[in-house]
Amino acid sequence: MNKVILMGRLTRDPEIRYSQTSEPVAIARYTLAVDRRFKREGEQTADFISCIAFGKAAEFAEKYLHKGTKIVVSGRIQTGSYTNKEGQKVYTTDVVIEEQEFAESKSAGQEDREERDRQAMQAAGYTDAGDGFMNIPEGVDDILPFE
Repeated sequence: MNKVILMGRLTRDPEIRYSQTSEPVAIARYTLAVDRRFKREGEQTADFISCIAFGKAAEFAEKYLHKGTKIVVSGRIQTGSYTNKEGQKVYTTDVVIEEQEFAESKSAGQEDREERDRQAMQAAGYTDAGDGFMNIPEGVDDILPFE
């Protein structure tokens, strides 16, 4: 039996294409960052899994999924290979999506993104002014393009 179930976050917006057939079929590719259950010192904490969806599942991905969305998918593992432009054989492993659904509410995802953005701004030297705005670090205001 070939069955896989994953929960993770999209690393970027899905890449959407359509087949070149008489009745075009949507094809969506995206990568899920799936946290590892056990973390060892010096090792990565997530695996990055390539996923591909066809038809209605791809149309759903195009319409509703975006970078950072936490989803649960089920499908099957498919391996393949191709020869790249340099003539080298490249081996691929993808999860072919059979089902996909949201793993958190839209508001929870928005709160997570806002918190990550706030942490990134603070790491860059910005401080939270308490009213939803960030105070600009000293010396940066003279490079801003507006007054």
